[in-house]
Amino acid sequence: MIDIEQRGAVAIVRLDHGKVHALDEVLLNALVDALDTVESSDARAVVLSATGRVFCAGVDLQQVLDGGAEYLERMIPALSTAFGRLFGCPLPVVAAINGAAVAGGCILACACDRRILVEGGRIGASELLVGVPFPVSALEILRSACGDRTEEVVLGAKLYQSDDALAVGLAHEVVAPEALLDRALEVAGELGAIAPGAFRLAKAQLRRPATERIAADAPGVDPAVRAMWSSSETTASIRAQVERMTAARPS
Repeated sequence: MIDIEQRGAVAIVRLDHGKVHALDEVLLNALVDALDTVESSDARAVVLSATGRVFCAGVDLQQVLDGGAEYLERMIPALSTAFGRLFGCPLPVVAAINGAAVAGGCILACACDRRILVEGGRIGASELLVGVPFPVSALEILRSACGDRTEEVVLGAKLYQSDDALAVGLAHEVVAPEALLDRALEVAGELGAIAPGAFRLAKAQLRRPATERIAADAPGVDPAVRAMWSSSETTASIRAQVERMTAARPS
């Protein structure tokens, strides 16, 4: 589900959960555990990637349909916890985006300090196309990554490639597939060579406006987010999206 490999001072954390690494309660909890493991090791930096040709296709919508409101009562908090834990990781974290990073997968990538996108990869916060709202942590992570382009990324709900992803802050670099991991390791190594205490403090200072807004707004907003995810209207929208995705798969 989560594979951890250490290369020198850099820990590679790979999602390995089905073909598209869809986010569910189990995977999100495993990611938090993996970050705990890496932070207690002698690693100086992290590369977050995934097996196969997809980085992360977002929330497992079929599980949402199957589990209903009871599942969402656990799932949405787990989503917010994992996003916040990655965003607040004291180590440098580089996303090696090896394919599509959609919706929740885009948030995972944006929670990292650097995002390196493979040529041909797509990334975007497409939640509104499915009709689902953002937990506070997700929007604040996007705001931190995209700055004054956040509204365009969120309300436009499109998937970006290459130069377009660079322009809106969803990626810092675009590289060829064969160069992706090496480049991510190189960047992680450079960041990991910075004095750890100074890096940690600077990162916390840069993140503070977002983390303070999350702490202030999540208690009031996230319960409404869970209720909206559970509503009949949203359930119908999710079911329609699952049907579209099923129809689009090769037979």
